[in-house]
Amino acid sequence: MALLPSEPLLSADNVFAMGAVIFSLAWLGFWIDRTWLGRKTSGVIWVLLVGMALSNTRVLPFSSPSYDFVSAYLVPLSIPLLLFKANLRRVLVDGGPVLLAFGLAALGTTLGAVIGFFALDLGELGHKAAGAYTGGWIGGAVNLVGVSKAVELTPDEFAIVIGASSGVSIIMLMTLVALPSIGPLRRIIPSPTIDEAKNADSNIAAEEVQIPFRLTHVAGALAASFAICAISYTVAAHLGLDSYSILFVTALAILAANILPKTFGALDGDFQLGMFAMYLFFAAIGLGTNVLSFLEHAPVLFFYGLVILAVHMTVVLVGAAVFKIDLAQAIVGSGAALVGPAPTAAIASTQGWFGLVTPGIMCGILGYAIATFVGVALSGFLGGL
Repeated sequence: MALLPSEPLLSADNVFAMGAVIFSLAWLGFWIDRTWLGRKTSGVIWVLLVGMALSNTRVLPFSSPSYDFVSAYLVPLSIPLLLFKANLRRVLVDGGPVLLAFGLAALGTTLGAVIGFFALDLGELGHKAAGAYTGGWIGGAVNLVGVSKAVELTPDEFAIVIGASSGVSIIMLMTLVALPSIGPLRRIIPSPTIDEAKNADSNIAAEEVQIPFRLTHVAGALAASFAICAISYTVAAHLGLDSYSILFVTALAILAANILPKTFGALDGDFQLGMFAMYLFFAAIGLGTNVLSFLEHAPVLFFYGLVILAVHMTVVLVGAAVFKIDLAQAIVGSGAALVGPAPTAAIASTQGWFGLVTPGIMCGILGYAIATFVGVALSGFLGGL
């Protein structure tokens, strides 16, 4: 007799019920962020954990059009909202350490893939998985897919590789969010950025009350974000670069913010809207994660991913200590490689590191640009041994 029902209690097509859960999880994250628990662990972790608990106990489905809507539409829409106040001159001044941390992260991912390849028996799939994971954890999902196609993974092999990576990606995300709360690490790698955010924490509620809700500003910010997404996706499709549409969205948003800095700088509530969309994104990620699937089908690849993560974090943290990189900057640079620009922007914004949002996104985009080449090259090298 099965301990869990074979079908979820809520139908994937029940849009209102699914929406109620996703929005409730986002509310839960915001609420926890205002408590002592959130200051220790971050509300994002609890959004992910509760989401995973609901889907893995079959209360909710692992896939739903509602999740797809959040990922396909709300995430791109949130990028301009988070970037309307981006100042490129500040990025050039403050983004150097983040870029260095990203370089360390890319090196750590590559070294982890090589070490895991020789330490574990991955079979004939090994060199292909190494390339795919290197591409995915320097760039993003689009790079993982690109490398998989380039190294000619079969559909079944790709399903195994992507299934094993999903659980590791969640662990990566939760690790990044949890690092600021580790006291010994904070002593080894100081972070004025984290200290400033914590010192301002007691004033967060008052600051939020003081933020005016102006319908003209909110409507204008949403209209501008929709317009940027519409133009970007149209141009990307015209150029045959549909998979890279998010790069066009980011570039156009940064361009608009720097051409009209006074106009976008005067908006109220745009950044908060972007953060809200990001919490919905984390809720969808948690709900869509099947914890048992990758353990049942590809345990060795799951542990391979953990080896890559361990080496990656070791290289980043040791490098941060050696080169005196702020811990927050190291986390953002690492996140830009491991989880991509959108989740990294969410991590930075939810932690209160607002000055690191744009550098994180830009490093994530750099990862998109180089990761496929690195992954394919590594796969070819390991396959030829």
